[in-house]
Amino acid sequence: MDRFIETLQRPDFIENLIIHIEYTVLATLIGLLVAIPVAVLVNRSDAASTFAINVGNIGRAVPSLAVLVLMFPVFGLGFDSVLFALTLLAIPPILINAVVGLRQVSAQILDSAKGMGLSGRQVLTGIQIPIAAPIIFAGIRTSAVQVVASATLATFIGGGALGDYIVEGFQRNDTAISLAGAFSVAVLAVITELGFAALERTFTPKGLRIAQKRGRATK
Repeated sequence: MDRFIETLQRPDFIENLIIHIEYTVLATLIGLLVAIPVAVLVNRSDAASTFAINVGNIGRAVPSLAVLVLMFPVFGLGFDSVLFALTLLAIPPILINAVVGLRQVSAQILDSAKGMGLSGRQVLTGIQIPIAAPIIFAGIRTSAVQVVASATLATFIGGGALGDYIVEGFQRNDTAISLAGAFSVAVLAVITELGFAALERTFTPKGLRIAQKRGRATK
């Protein structure tokens, strides 16, 4: 226990914790900025939507460590390689959920909105995205938690972060050091999960939340 606490109190621990958070925030944010516009663009085409979902599924099938290692010859060791690789890992869950969420909105609702004189942009921002918000946020949440977990592999290409302590513990045969790193990553993942769940509740329209509760209650 003493070695566990000692590791958490090391001067470099906060530095690596901040690097881990930076990877998570930046990769998720960039992934969001890439995936949402693509989902909106393919929204009106069945073929384009299917293609985007298939590409996303292929992206999700690639192992995290493989993506990180593939970035090494391009960007070299360090922060840039890790950030680019984590961004590639962050995009698929957001893209898939955004496409599915936008496409699930009833055609009758869309037709009614257009019949009321709303423009395509107004239908998208005022109806489609709010209705799809819970599914989109679920994708963002999945993406962020996956990035938190995958960032531990950054240590293999000199990217630092909390994975350093997991590897160091194995190298020194010191379980306490490895547990300090693993425990910190687990706590960070839980905080990320709870944080995005709170954001999801905040941004989901009240009427939709009530309808979801009624739907769960009748099951």
